[in-house]
Amino acid sequence: MTIEGMNHFTVLTDDVPKTVRFYGDVLGLVPGDRPNFDFPGAWLYAQGRAILHIVGGSAPGALKPGVIDHIAFTARGLAPTLAKLTAQNVEHVCRRQVGSGAWQVFFFDPNGARVELDFAADESATA
Repeated sequence: MTIEGMNHFTVLTDDVPKTVRFYGDVLGLVPGDRPNFDFPGAWLYAQGRAILHIVGGSAPGALKPGVIDHIAFTARGLAPTLAKLTAQNVEHVCRRQVGSGAWQVFFFDPNGARVELDFAADESATA
């Protein structure tokens, strides 16, 4: 077996529409085709690939972190992303990775899932 890359992440939620809006508004992911499962949910796409699966029907008390710490995306456009997070009142932390100088932006989705956005070291944090 050879691993070729990550296929998708799954986020559990008690509010599918709110979660879809968050990832659309903040990350620009778009809803797309999803099999007709017998539970609520959505598949969100980036550049034609379903990379985030939203699974609904969870009770709020069941939404707790497991052993996976966070989901990370490679991104471009650091300064506009920081401006968007601030404008949408999404609390976030932006820092440079030791050694590489790559930018890392961390925040939480409405369900408590930690999200990381990774930007190239040559990007600027200011417009």
